[in-house]
Amino acid sequence: MMQVVVIGYVWPEPNSSAAGQNMLALIKQFLSYGHNVTFMTAATDSIHKADLDNLGVSSEAVALNCSSFNERIAKLSPDIVIFDRYMTEEQFSWRVKDTCPSAIRILNTEDLHSLRQARHDAVKAQDKTLRASKEASGSPLLAHIASAAKEADYNSPLAQREIAAILRCDLTLVISRTEYALLTDHYQVPKKQLYYHPLNVAPINDKSPNFDERTDIVTIGNFRHAPNWDAVLQLKQTVWPAIKKVLPQANLHIYGAYPPKKATQLHNPKNGFYLDGWAENAHDVIANARLLIAPLRFGAGIKGKILEAMRCETPTLTTWVGAEGIAETAHHATWGGAICNTPEEFAKHAARLYSSEEDWSSASKLGLTLFNAFEGAKENETLSERVAIIATDVDAYRKTLFLQGLLWHQTLNASKYMSQWIEAKNQNL
Repeated sequence: MMQVVVIGYVWPEPNSSAAGQNMLALIKQFLSYGHNVTFMTAATDSIHKADLDNLGVSSEAVALNCSSFNERIAKLSPDIVIFDRYMTEEQFSWRVKDTCPSAIRILNTEDLHSLRQARHDAVKAQDKTLRASKEASGSPLLAHIASAAKEADYNSPLAQREIAAILRCDLTLVISRTEYALLTDHYQVPKKQLYYHPLNVAPINDKSPNFDERTDIVTIGNFRHAPNWDAVLQLKQTVWPAIKKVLPQANLHIYGAYPPKKATQLHNPKNGFYLDGWAENAHDVIANARLLIAPLRFGAGIKGKILEAMRCETPTLTTWVGAEGIAETAHHATWGGAICNTPEEFAKHAARLYSSEEDWSSASKLGLTLFNAFEGAKENETLSERVAIIATDVDAYRKTLFLQGLLWHQTLNASKYMSQWIEAKNQNL
């Protein structure tokens, strides 16, 4: 039995986001290995957080930039410390290293934040160009919905921070095969420091509603996640108007946690555009819809809503960004729905799949096939087995990681001394 400490960026909210589901699944995974788990976070409390006490997980709040963390982590004396996202690693890893040097340090990426941000920056640059074009000519240039994201700059300062966090850790959990390849091929991260750990989706154990039992189109996603909010704007401005022209009888239902006022103001039942907000049960919402739509222009990782739609046998309309990591070479003939580039393509495939039971059934079955293929493409060795290999001799393992030693020698001092300065300042105040 090992002592595991998880330092969360936020409280796990499995009904709010795929990241929340992933974190809860990771905690349950270590519990299933027979380990003791303590969850720590500096985040504010949440009414939507998972009931960790019921799982037998101790949870406690920690302070940022405070040596009280060092005292607490020393008492816990963990064998494994899991950092939830690179920001948490930056805040706490040096404290863990100083206090518990033998603890195995694991980074849970959720997705590559630097990749998502680089794509977002590329989309914003495209939007700026389109606005300038409209002002100059009176009409905007027509751009593919997710074309700009392909021009993302992978060598950003944020990428340097995130890759440094990955190299400093003994093992990093990577959620997507695409991101795994980017880390090894582009950033030259050693494979021994990476472990492919995809989203954990519940097994298929019930019969989904058939074509006639379903109605309308649905999209879902936490509004605090920038790609989801941008997708809602794309629906409002271009995609849904195009679909409504060919499917006047259909409605669009938009679900997601934490909708801001600017989102709820888009609610327009007369146009079949419903902002429904929090979904108590995402599975039921998706399973009772005829289609799921996700016009994502940027993002990273694996999209939990896409996997859930496949599990519910609900055909999906999305972009290459939405399909990434699930079916790398998917196109109209192989995806369980359609991968679209323009509002017109979304409308064409929505009309076909929404109106034809034969086409809908074919897409539904294909989505289920892709889901099963995704679930079957996991690592040959379990996470427990990989951790056990490292734990056999942590010091010997680290001696093979030259870049890790180099980074610990040269970096994080700025973060370390800044944190200590903030702590000293707070004490003086």
